[in-house]
Amino acid sequence: MANFVLNAQARAEDKQGKGASRRLRREALIPAIIYGGNAEPVTVTLELRELVKALESNAFFEEVVEIKVGDKVENVKIQALQRHPSKNTPMHADFKRA
Repeated sequence: MANFVLNAQARAEDKQGKGASRRLRREALIPAIIYGGNAEPVTVTLELRELVKALESNAFFEEVVEIKVGDKVENVKIQALQRHPSKNTPMHADFKRA
């Protein structure tokens, strides 16, 4: 059982790209991707508040994280995190299946 559990929503094709990502960030959502393993990559959105709370712990970067996408649970590790240069808030996250 993972110590960190994040709730996510799958992102549709029309909600991808630079403009769509900017609109998501204005709504306090973070675009992210889950890739690796034998499954296809999945684009998701995470709540900014949940992600920031998880990032407060250094263990988040070392342990397996559970991401719930609908009724499916993905066990992942964070691969990359992009932050805003001056505000230091997360802008995008990459997760790799564990």
